[in-house]
This record gives sequence, C-alpha cells and structure tokens, in this order.
Amino acid sequence: MSASVSPPRIGVWLIGARGSVATTVVTGCAAVTAGLHPPAGMVTETPLFEGCGLPPLSSLVFGGHDTANCPLPKRAEALAAGGVLPPGLPSAVGAELTAADREIRPGGPAPDDVRDDDALIAGFAADIRDFVRRQGLARAVVVNVASTEPAPTGPRLPASSLYAAAALRAGCPYVNFTPSTGLHHPALAAPAAASGLPYAGRDGKTGQTLLRSVLGPMFAQRALTVRAWSGTNLLGGGDGASLADPAAAAAKNAGKERVLADTLGATPEGEVHIDDVPALGDWKTAWDHIAFDGFLGTRMILQTIWQGCDSALAAPLVLDLARLTTRAHETGLSGPLTDLGFFFKDPVGAGPAALGEQYAALAAFGERLRGSGVGEHPGDAVSGGRS
Repeated sequence: MSASVSPPRIGVWLIGARGSVATTVVTGCAAVTAGLHPPAGMVTETPLFEGCGLPPLSSLVFGGHDTANCPLPKRAEALAAGGVLPPGLPSAVGAELTAADREIRPGGPAPDDVRDDDALIAGFAADIRDFVRRQGLARAVVVNVASTEPAPTGPRLPASSLYAAAALRAGCPYVNFTPSTGLHHPALAAPAAASGLPYAGRDGKTGQTLLRSVLGPMFAQRALTVRAWSGTNLLGGGDGASLADPAAAAAKNAGKERVLADTLGATPEGEVHIDDVPALGDWKTAWDHIAFDGFLGTRMILQTIWQGCDSALAAPLVLDLARLTTRAHETGLSGPLTDLGFFFKDPVGAGPAALGEQYAALAAFGERLRGSGVGEHPGDAVSGGRS
C-alpha cells in the first residue's frame, strides 16, 4: 500500500487580514479542518463540487496585509465575546491564529508614506512573493476583505487597486469581496488582461442582496408589478463605521440596486439606507419594504427582515472563492470568472443576476473543473481531524 501524498500547500493572502471577516475565515478554516465544526455555508463542500480537485481546507496557509495591529488571537477572542465565534474556539485553534498572524504585513498607504503608486505596488507584491517562497506554496490567491472605500476621485490609485495591482505583479489570482474599486480601475484593465490570471468579484452577496436576487425573479416570473422597493440596513463594527461615509455607502448600494434592475427589468422607486449603529457590533439587520400590484390592480406589500452576523455569512464564501479561484488558476483559466457571479452583488463580466440562474452557471463551472483533470488530489474532501 503506497503512502499518501500530501496535497500542495495553497496561500490565501487576505487584504484586511485582521478584520472580522478575515479572523472568522482563519478561525473557521482551522475549526472545520480539525473536525470541531461542520462546513456550514460552504458551497464547495456540497456534492456539487465533489471530484473537482479543489484544494482541501487543510492545505490552506493564511497571510495578508492590514493597517491594524491587533493580533489575530486577540481579535478572535473579541469576536467570541460578541457571540460571533463559539466560546472557547479561539483558544482551541490558537496555534493556527498565531501562525497566520505572523504572516500579516503592514498595509497602507499610511498618511506619511511618500512612496508613489508603483513603489507601493512593488512593496506589496514583494510581501506576497516572500510569503509564497518562505511557505513553499504551490500558488496563492489574494482576497480583498477590507472595509469599503469611497470611489476614487484623484489621480492616485485607491488602496484596493494598489493591492489588486500587487496581486497581478506577484502572479496571483485576485478576488474582490468588497464593493471597493480593486481591479475595476481603468488603469488596471490592460495589466489584468495581459496577466493571464483569473479574477472574480465584486462585493460578496451575504444577506439583503442575496434575498433580493431570489425575490426579484419571483415577482417577474409571477407577472407581478413592483412599484417600489425600499430598504434599510442597521449595522455596527468596521463596516458600519466605514459605510457612515456617504461615498462609501453609495459604492455599496450600487450592487444592491443593480440586482433589482437586472431581475425586474426596471429600477423601482425606493432607496437603500445604511445606518451605523455601533452597539450592534458585528451583527446587522436588513429590512425591505416591497410594494407591488396584483390582479385587477390590487395593491399589496411584502416586508422582509434579515438579521445575521456578516462575518459568519461571509467567511464560508471567502473560503469557497479562494478554493475555486485557485483551482481555476491551476487549470489555466484566465480573465473574469463570470460563472462565480453566484457569490457577488456586482459580478465581473456579463452574467445573470437571478440566484437560480447563477447557481446553474456555478454548477456548470464545477463540471468544467471536474473535466479538466489537472492537479486532482485524491481524498481531498474537507477535513481530516487532528491526530
């Protein structure tokens, strides 16, 4: 009986690596790998992706950039105190959190940083390449989970685009899980096309917009005219603080509105409001009020309330995207991964906006990966427990 061969190690370089989402990603990956918790919320752990050659969670190695200096173990303890992580879990996976924290490098640009954009990109790319080299990784993917930034207004690249450009320069696929500019900046269109790398984004679809992508098609398919669709989000934490900036909130809301326009065929009356409520911490409440006309013009109302923890909703999707994008890179795919629109409010490339159609496209993507036959890792389903 031959000895088993360990799968290649894969890097996941997180932008915003000490934030709530990133901390939940690292903690969750360690917990699932150890068999402490099931992979709830992970689409890549459903039968849809069996035999697709995805890297197992046990092969993932984490690092990243951040401007914050709170160590990951301490951040995880704070999340556990707030009910985001199960009690005791941060200490149970303390070694994994400490190892990831050692791989976090200072982000930027800092207010007093005099380097130009190219120098900043070069520095960030060097950090990523050094991570890959020191850890002996087969490849790495860069995932932006930092706080939302306003749309750029000046000649300089915004921070999210500096990191995206660094990913390209380091030869890494890129995923933008935020509504920030990232690779969408005009200056990066040519480098992205020339890189031969796959990329995906933007703005992870975790709550209110996920529901909208299901309800919008329902109204259209039942020939019910939506007259108005208004929404409110109450949230705290880092997202609440950053989205208190009207410019950042506008960037966030663009994807929410796009889903309605694409699934209903027109944009109904109404707006989405985002309110910062610091007392809520990492929890959020999203409320929608939908006015529609039924048979003979009968006016009716549907209201929905979504209450959840954004970090716990986002983390499994980040792990899904890291695995899928890595596998796409391994099989030689390049350019926008439009079939991953299932995960995003504002997907790159042309694709459907209705969740059912996006799921069908995702399933077809899984078949494509399954048929590639490149880099298959026998026995690579999630997670073996610790010995």
